[in-house]
Amino acid sequence: MDWEQLELNPRVVAAVKRARVRTAREILSLSGPDLQRLTRLSQADVHHLHLTVAAAYRPGPPVTALQLLRGECPSLEPGRRLTLGCPVLDGLLRGGVPLTGITELAGESAAGKTQLCLQLCLCAQYPPEHGGLGAGAVYICTEDAFPAKRLQQLISFQARLRPDLPLALTQGLPFSDNIYVEHAPDLGALQACISRRVPILLSRGLVRLVVLDSVAAVFRSEFEASEARERAGPLLALAVALHRLSHSFSAPVICVNQVTDAVDDSATARCHYGLTDRRALPSLGIIWANQVLVRLMLSRLPGGTEGSGGSSVPRRLEVVFAPHLPQAACLCSVGQEGVRGLPAPARCRSADLGSRRGSGAAALDTGHLKSTPGVAGFSLCKQGDPSHPHQKDLAPKAQTDR
Repeated sequence: MDWEQLELNPRVVAAVKRARVRTAREILSLSGPDLQRLTRLSQADVHHLHLTVAAAYRPGPPVTALQLLRGECPSLEPGRRLTLGCPVLDGLLRGGVPLTGITELAGESAAGKTQLCLQLCLCAQYPPEHGGLGAGAVYICTEDAFPAKRLQQLISFQARLRPDLPLALTQGLPFSDNIYVEHAPDLGALQACISRRVPILLSRGLVRLVVLDSVAAVFRSEFEASEARERAGPLLALAVALHRLSHSFSAPVICVNQVTDAVDDSATARCHYGLTDRRALPSLGIIWANQVLVRLMLSRLPGGTEGSGGSSVPRRLEVVFAPHLPQAACLCSVGQEGVRGLPAPARCRSADLGSRRGSGAAALDTGHLKSTPGVAGFSLCKQGDPSHPHQKDLAPKAQTDR
């Protein structure tokens, strides 16, 4: 540590060097009396030393409780959320997706997870007064190619999804210009993306939303099912990096997760978190579950048909756990315009979910549901760019299975 760069008396610096205290971590980890004993400085000198070192290494100015009460620090407001673009879905999450922490969206294939992630990428670009973040999104694909055609379809139907917004806003935002796509087919590429390229986008203010689709794919391809212990280290390192990005930039992180069949008496079956009626549970086990702030499950229900105008197959979006939400669920559908929550009469069936949980599981609370410049390494999906390979031959049929 370069002590000369701090505004300290040379006498204090000399005393610290004689005590062989070399780093700021050592200064801040020692109590006042311990530091006095080592350096033989006065209490006032040690207090000033602590304050000076802490001020030099904290990321920002301190925030008082009075400032939070007055709303002077909106980035730290616990009630601020990213809207999902539908009042029914926002009602389920009590406002939307939290701005800090990892939100997991788990479900079987063709449940509609990617649809909801694309919808969030568009919602993030609206101004904060309309539930957005006023910035773009970075979309990290680990399995399939980025669904650019479906994105263009969602953009063209934004006015139908958000009829409460001015038409000039829904048709005037360059949505696909602000979605940065990264393909990470293996764990090494994913780690490089999270540690190098995503921080550049966040620090420049180009994005405020990170989507990882999906987190399980890279670990399933690199580790066998019996290598849970070897998988734990890289999995925790990834979660720590995602949490650091989210809290440093107040950027929500959405992680899509696959599901695994639960065998009786297996570790997966014992970690059901109240999903006692499910035979397919989120992948990656208890280690990953402990890193997740909000876990959502999206599933297809029997019945319905697929058509050119979208999918009439009903879906169920369920809150499995969250520190600020009860276990609850609502029905939704996927159409050309995106994912919408179904009206209250059609969602009455979700009240049956509580009775199908085990006797020790909490019943679902459905009462509140009745309320209504490019960066290296990224391929930028330009809106209306005919030269882009994904912009040609847009199919009119809605791609609503993913």
